[in-house]
Amino acid sequence: MDNNKKQIWLPLFFAIVMIFGMLVGYNLHKHTTSSNFFSSGKTNSIQEVVSLIQNKYVDKIKIDSISEATINDLLSHLDPHSIYIPQNDVQAINDDLIGNFYGIGVEFQMFEDTVTVISVVKNGPSEKAGVQAGDKIIFVNDTTKIAGVKITTDVIRNLLRGEENSKVNITVIRDQKQQKITITRGSIPVSTIDASYMIEPQTGFIRLNKFGEKTYEEFMEQLEKLQKEGMKNLILDLRGNTGGLLNEAVDIADEFLSNNKLVVYTEGAKSARYEFKCKRDGLFEEGKLIILVDETSASASEVLAGALQDWDRATIIGRRTFGKGLVQQQFSLSNGGALRLTVSRYYTPLGRNIQKSYTNKSKEEYRRDALGIEPHEKYENEDSAHPKPSFKTPSGKTVFGGGGILPDILVTTDSITLTNNIAKIYHTNFLNKVALKLYIQNKNYLSKINSADKFYAEKLPTENDLSLVEKIAKSDSISLQKFSEKEKETLLFSIKKLIAKQMFGNNGYYQLANKTDKVVLKAMEQVKQ
Repeated sequence: MDNNKKQIWLPLFFAIVMIFGMLVGYNLHKHTTSSNFFSSGKTNSIQEVVSLIQNKYVDKIKIDSISEATINDLLSHLDPHSIYIPQNDVQAINDDLIGNFYGIGVEFQMFEDTVTVISVVKNGPSEKAGVQAGDKIIFVNDTTKIAGVKITTDVIRNLLRGEENSKVNITVIRDQKQQKITITRGSIPVSTIDASYMIEPQTGFIRLNKFGEKTYEEFMEQLEKLQKEGMKNLILDLRGNTGGLLNEAVDIADEFLSNNKLVVYTEGAKSARYEFKCKRDGLFEEGKLIILVDETSASASEVLAGALQDWDRATIIGRRTFGKGLVQQQFSLSNGGALRLTVSRYYTPLGRNIQKSYTNKSKEEYRRDALGIEPHEKYENEDSAHPKPSFKTPSGKTVFGGGGILPDILVTTDSITLTNNIAKIYHTNFLNKVALKLYIQNKNYLSKINSADKFYAEKLPTENDLSLVEKIAKSDSISLQKFSEKEKETLLFSIKKLIAKQMFGNNGYYQLANKTDKVVLKAMEQVKQ
C-alpha cells in the first residue's frame, strides 16, 4: 500500500527535487567560471545545424523550440540533475528560493470550477482587506471572470500577484451574497519552516521544508525562541525536504558542531576540492539531537544529516534518503533561460558520496528508485546487506556511502493509513473541501478553543459529521461505502488535522499529526533514553 501513495506523490516530489534539490551548488559561482566562459570565436556542428535549419528549412519553424529540444536531448546523456530552465520559469524558481513574492496573501483551491479561499495569511494584505476563508472569488478587476471557466491555477496566481502597493479588485461570494473587495498587494513571506513548537517539556520540534535564502535566519529565530521556552533536546524534521542552498545547510550544521569541524566538501573533475567548515561557536552543541529523514529528503538535507551522523552529533531516524550527491551551478543563457549543470560531487566529512547510481537508467527509472523497491527493513539486522563502502565514525559506529543516508534507527511506513481507498482520497481536493466546510460550519464553537492540544482532545469531527462527509464525497463521485471503520477513522483524523491548520496554521497541523506519527513517536522514545 505504501507504493500506491508514493506513485501518486513521487512525480510531484521528483519535480521538486529537480528544481530545489539541485540548488545545492548555487553558492559556488564565485569559485568557478567567469562571465566570459561562453566566449568563443568558433562554431561547432550543433550550432551549424541549428543555423542551417533556421536559414534553409522548407517551412517556417520556431527556432527556440528546436534549441530547447536540442539542449534537453544533450542533457539527457549526462546525469538526471543537469537541467535546462526556460525563461518563463526562471523568475518563479528564484522567487521561491528568495522566500517572498508580491501578492494578496491567500491559499486557494478550485472546487467545482470555483476559486475558493482555503486560508488567509495572518496580517497579510487580504486579511487587512477583509477576505475570509471560504470566500469564492468569481471576478478579478471586475472584468476577468475566473469562476465556471477553464482556467489554470498558474493563470489565477498571475492575476492575483503584481507589483508592491499595486491594487487589485476581487469579487467574492460569501453567504450567497456578492461582495467587492479592494486589496493592496504586499510582500508575502514564504517561510521554509513548517512548524516549530515544544512537543514535550524540554523537547523542541522544528520542521524544515527546504533550504532557501532565509532558512538559517528563520531557523535561528525559532531555535532561540524554543531555548527560551526551556528546550534541552531537539527533533529536526527533514522529511520531504528536497534540498536547496548548500550554505544554509552548512550554517545550520555549524550551530550543532563544535570547533573547526568539516561539514561537507565538493570536488569534481574540473572543480578543485572546496571545504565548508564550522566558523563559530554553535547555539546547540550539546543536548540530544534527533534528525528525521525519509526517501524524499534530498541534497542539502542529506548534507546536514550526513555531517551530523559522521560526527556522532545526532541520531538519524526514519527511512533511507533519496541519494543525491551531485552539485549543480546555474549559468544564465542569452535567451533568458538558465542551465543548471552538474559541476562536482559533494562528500560528507568522512568522505562519503551518497549519490545513488544513475548509470544506464532513464530519468523515470531513477525517479522510481525512491519508491522503495528495496525494503529498508533488509538493512536493519544484516550487515552484509548494507551498501558499500563503509566508514567508521569517531565513536566507532559504521556508516555507509553510495545511495542515500541510511538512518541509525529505521521506521517503516504505517500501511494502515495507506490503503487504496485512502490513497485515492489523497489524490483529490476532497479533504480540503470537507475541512473548510466543517471549519466554517463550526467557526463560533472553534473560536473558543485556544490551543491545538485542546482541539486534539475535542470530539470533532464526530460521527454525526460523517453524514456531511459522505454527502460531499457523493457529490465528488467518491464512495465511502467500502471504507472500513479504521479507514473512516483515518479519514476523519486527516480532516481534523486540516481544521487545526485553519485554526492555528501549520503549527496546529503538525501538532496533531505528530500525535500519531510513528517516526516522531520513535524520536521521542529516543530522547527519553
